[in-house]
Amino acid sequence: MPPDAASGAAAVAPLLVELFTEELPPRALKRLGDAFCEGIVEGLRSRGLAGEGVRVDGFATPRRLAARVAAVAALAADRSVEVKGPSVKVGLDAAGVPTQALLKWAEKQSAPIESLTRASDGKQECFWYRSTVRGESLDAVIDAVIEQALSRLPIPKAMQYQLADGRTTVSFVRPVHGLLVLHGARLLEVSVLGLRSGRTTHGHRFQSEGPIEIAEASAYEEALETRGRVLASFDARRARIESMLRGRSAALGASLGDEAQVATLLDEVTALVEWPAVYVGEFEREFLQVPQECLILTMRTNQKYFPLFEPGGRLLPKFLIVSNMEVGDPRFIVDGNQRVVRPRLADARFFFEQDKKTTLAARVGQLGSVVYHAKLGSQGERVERVRSIARDVATLLHADGALADRAALLAKADLLTGMVGEFPELQGVMGTYYARHDGEPEAVARAITEQYQPRFAGDALPATEIGTVLALADKLETLAGLFGIGQQPTGDKDPFA
Repeated sequence: MPPDAASGAAAVAPLLVELFTEELPPRALKRLGDAFCEGIVEGLRSRGLAGEGVRVDGFATPRRLAARVAAVAALAADRSVEVKGPSVKVGLDAAGVPTQALLKWAEKQSAPIESLTRASDGKQECFWYRSTVRGESLDAVIDAVIEQALSRLPIPKAMQYQLADGRTTVSFVRPVHGLLVLHGARLLEVSVLGLRSGRTTHGHRFQSEGPIEIAEASAYEEALETRGRVLASFDARRARIESMLRGRSAALGASLGDEAQVATLLDEVTALVEWPAVYVGEFEREFLQVPQECLILTMRTNQKYFPLFEPGGRLLPKFLIVSNMEVGDPRFIVDGNQRVVRPRLADARFFFEQDKKTTLAARVGQLGSVVYHAKLGSQGERVERVRSIARDVATLLHADGALADRAALLAKADLLTGMVGEFPELQGVMGTYYARHDGEPEAVARAITEQYQPRFAGDALPATEIGTVLALADKLETLAGLFGIGQQPTGDKDPFA
């Protein structure tokens, strides 16, 4: 029931809305959490229940989305509404009698003719109707506010599921098992996604005390942290993980490596855990014979581990594990993760050893069977175009034409290797390693990596002369080819998709 103002019930209090779900998509979690908060507060503001500068706290974990708006009125204030009607020239005939146009407009507004006023709109005199709209109560609109917020979520892919009754089908990003809606200490009666609201939530899947009753909206995150072993704030959880990672790496005399890649992985692991703990894992030093880019990509992409590096940037046979379990003796967790990563590293070593058995030069002939673009032919045909351009660019830049031609010939050969087939992100990088193994000139080997630079705005430019020649030739061929077939590059669509 809505609060009775005469009874002294609080008019303004924090509003908390939580959806307790099954595991949400980690890469979408932060975006979903932010959008949920924005949707809730916008729905309240548009109804006059929250002010423009109101504080909003968002909470997002693998198993929940929640928003708390600091000051929400139980009843919106009445507001005056002024509606402009027809001009006086249109609304009155020559005798000053209301026309049908004015009468119909007044009827639409439910306004008696005598209640209309006349005033200028800056251009001409018009009829106006002023009325008072009664403020809506939070209880009356909260269902609609939540439903509207949910309808606007950037859901990557919705799934359909049945409720416990076996009859009701609901569509959402993941099944929702609990709905918590509190205004201050008062439970609001809400029905959304086939669920009725309560004041109970759940903590960590394995380490919580059990169901947690939330006494009031302001006690939400503290109750989850102390009784449920859940750090509900995405940003606070991320900050804690980062602090633990940097503390562990510093204690080992190591670094976490490239900051941009660390930040990306940090966002992802934050979306995978509710009560983070960081442990140190190790792998056999023999795997360091494999190019470190392969090992780094395997650990970060497949296992979500943080590789550790010497101060000079050389990979160490250690990594950091972000776990969802804080335990006194982590040996079981660490051993399990080490057992999992070992086959992954062994696969990388296998690909590397197998690839070295065939030179890049021997692979070039097979590029004719690799499609580059439906209208631009094969990678083999593309290589010949790039070679021609590279020779011309080398002449213009007074670079070594023979080296430029050799680099262009071998530039795409690593696309046929097992390692690049498994990790496309390593194209160019692996070509450099294989070219060195094959005894190619160092200028040719380095150019194979540098041909892709810059990969994005702000990326490093090619550092060598032949690398610059090849990068220019590669990009000129791409632009000329796409314009030639009428597919001008844009920022909206990948022409190779």
